[in-house]
Amino acid sequence: MIIRQMHVNEADKIRQIDRSEQIDRIYKMNGGQLETVPVGHECPTWDEEHTDEMVDRFRRELEQGGTAYGAFDGEVLAGFGVLGHRFRGRNQDQLQVDLMYVSRPYRRQGLATRIMNELSRVAKERGASYLYISSTETESAVGFYRANGGNLTEEVDEELYQQEPEDIHMLKKL
Repeated sequence: MIIRQMHVNEADKIRQIDRSEQIDRIYKMNGGQLETVPVGHECPTWDEEHTDEMVDRFRRELEQGGTAYGAFDGEVLAGFGVLGHRFRGRNQDQLQVDLMYVSRPYRRQGLATRIMNELSRVAKERGASYLYISSTETESAVGFYRANGGNLTEEVDEELYQQEPEDIHMLKKL
């Protein structure tokens, strides 16, 4: 498996990602604390419309100065992550993990951690002190970010909250 920087002309490769997942539990914020909620359902992979939105989001972020890293199994994209271009936070010292997905057959092999490490390295090189993480509320996503240094933030980015109010917002110190 090779982890390498991706370029804007590779945006269509993210169509190869199978984001489907069995979701047994999600998290919700309750009084500043994480609360576990059982759900028990299968989340399907992206439909064509959602896939087009993800490809456009990937392209747009890279065209504006963001950075992407992908895990490749030969020519197959097994996972990817995108570091946002825009600094956030009161001190303008945070860069967002904008997208992070690993295809179902490739999970639990350390790929997301390796991608996260590359995004962290690039963020530090760009002068960020923190990664801002707006994570889907699934137990697997929140658990991954927490295991990789993410902690609940007391200062939620209002723009990102408005876009995805169910997300769990975290910071990772770099």
